[in-house]
Amino acid sequence: MNRKKLVMPAAAAAVLLGLSACTSDETDTASETTTAVETTATSGSSTTEQAEESAQHSEADVMFAQMMIPHHEQAIEMSDIILSKDDVPADVTSLAEEIKAAQGPEIAQLTDWLEQWGEPTQPEGMDMDMGGDHDMAQMEGMLSDEELQQLSDAPGPEAAELFLNQMIAHHEGAVAMAEDQVENGTYPPAVDLAQTIIDTQQQEIDTMRQLLDPM
Repeated sequence: MNRKKLVMPAAAAAVLLGLSACTSDETDTASETTTAVETTATSGSSTTEQAEESAQHSEADVMFAQMMIPHHEQAIEMSDIILSKDDVPADVTSLAEEIKAAQGPEIAQLTDWLEQWGEPTQPEGMDMDMGGDHDMAQMEGMLSDEELQQLSDAPGPEAAELFLNQMIAHHEGAVAMAEDQVENGTYPPAVDLAQTIIDTQQQEIDTMRQLLDPM
């Protein structure tokens, strides 16, 4: 009888240990499953939020992106022209480099949004020739082919002054376009970019006017 009493607790202990191990494994598995579900849910939620945010764009957002891309491209072209010349004041070349550094990434961002929205990078049917009588040639602040050639042909010091005057008008056009986007746009990141353009380019306009004073 004594032996049976000693064996029974040992057996019971073994069973309890086995149950404990199974319970621990099940708990770990459940925990891992819960974590995986939470991670998947979070990832799915993030993707859904991005899709919903992208769906918020409007015709105003599309037009802003389509028009600002060539506007920025011309500003970079103007900057490249002045940077290729000799005898240009250092302050002017520094400004041209800043314009390129800021507007290049903005072009990439605007292009990326249009691709996300399934929209072309330029309005359908728009005349992209700056020598035309409408469309791009009439966009605020854009230089004509003749004005770009004038900048290209001018010698360094004269080109610097011409560049500043032309870029002030060019920036004023971009600011007007950005202000329209802030007022009418619905895609938050695009509205934020428009406000950045307003703040940055208005500051550059002030700088250019100061540089023109002693010329």
